[in-house]
Amino acid sequence: MGFLYGFLYAIALVLLSLPLFKVYQLEGYKIKKYLKKVLHFNFAFGDKNKINFTNRLKRCIFCDFLLIFLIFSLIFYFINVFYIYIIMALVGIIFLPFFIVISHYIVMPIENVIICSYIKKAKIKLQSLPCKKIAITGSFGKTSTKNILFQILSQKYKVCATPKSYNTPMGICKTILENLTEKDDFFIVEMGARHEGDIAFLCKLVGADYGILTPVGNCHIETFKTLENVEKTKFEICENVKNLMIISSKSSSNKKLYEKCEKKKYLISDENSFAYANNIKFKNLKTYFDLHIDNKVLSCSTNLLGQVNVDNIVLASALAYLLGVDIFDIKNGIESLKSVPHRMELIKGFANVIDDSYNSNFVGFKEALSIVASFEGDKILVTPGMVELGEKQYELNFEIGKEIAKVCDYVIIMNKVNSSALTEGLLNKSFKKKNIFYANTRAEQKEILKKLVKKGDIVLFENDLPDNYK
Repeated sequence: MGFLYGFLYAIALVLLSLPLFKVYQLEGYKIKKYLKKVLHFNFAFGDKNKINFTNRLKRCIFCDFLLIFLIFSLIFYFINVFYIYIIMALVGIIFLPFFIVISHYIVMPIENVIICSYIKKAKIKLQSLPCKKIAITGSFGKTSTKNILFQILSQKYKVCATPKSYNTPMGICKTILENLTEKDDFFIVEMGARHEGDIAFLCKLVGADYGILTPVGNCHIETFKTLENVEKTKFEICENVKNLMIISSKSSSNKKLYEKCEKKKYLISDENSFAYANNIKFKNLKTYFDLHIDNKVLSCSTNLLGQVNVDNIVLASALAYLLGVDIFDIKNGIESLKSVPHRMELIKGFANVIDDSYNSNFVGFKEALSIVASFEGDKILVTPGMVELGEKQYELNFEIGKEIAKVCDYVIIMNKVNSSALTEGLLNKSFKKKNIFYANTRAEQKEILKKLVKKGDIVLFENDLPDNYK
């Protein structure tokens, strides 16, 4: 009977562990971050993110099941006292988080072998293909610039790009093995980083020929600790790209890194530089601007909203031009650009909605507010604020609260993580306290919006935090 009871206890405890596995997954399988959340009783019970039963998670869950089964089977085999069963069940529940920690370390060698094998297969395939590789990194605008470049280059070439926000070794390898073909002329790779050496590793994995460095700033400070570390890591693209670099001038960090770069390079977006835009106007739900490339001028329009997207368009257009795309094909590509879901995506309806719920940062947040300001009707903001800013998190959310007060009529603050900073920033600029609302779930948010929204209003969704944020 000991093994039967052990089996039943193992099934029950694994099912009870699923919220813990969700935290483990949301924290990127990083055991220190997982323990920090769990030991602070910050569980992921929300409905924004469903647990994703990847092969990696399945292996960890199976190991967790075996571990619990063996421990309890042995206990029940040698002890046949009912009240001990009850005590052990309670003890098992208390130790659930630590069974996951032990399982993590048991399966880690297996995961490392699988990862190395996956990377090796991707490298072999990539080396056998003739395509040129383009690397894109930076703190802000990586995904948007990648998608814009994909659409412009596709006017002339066959192009493959990493989908969505795939910017890790496994995401890049998955794209190589499943999507990239011998017919592709270019492979565009978005590269993310949380630690020094990440960009260098990805550049070597891909063998990047060309690079784009979008604006660098205070992003992921929680892991990088300082802006200097962010700059050092992002500069790795300049050190590892084979041919030339396109570097945005839209941050002081970028100008510093441009001076250090020893590759063939172009500083983009400064007036009178190789490529820049001016006469930017927002009208009839479109953005209009003049694009200057290599002393040529084009009047362009795009469905993408705002200055930041124009900056991204200039970066992508400059590289496309250098790679042989005709200036008029670039114009056609710009005018046919489609917005990326959840990135300054305009949704027209009873009330206009701007969905900017992915990867909020201070610069992008301010830009979104400036676009909202150009609309008629009441301006309603839904946001949890910004995260992963380390020691600057309170300060920057307080500052953005002051900016919100200049533009918006109503604010719905989601989650508690930045609630006090945003509220104090709003009140600092005499924002009406009765126009600040708080919601912890999407259901609460929807009920508040039902009461506030009128025909012709504009609603901005700025950032959306996963369930491991409260």
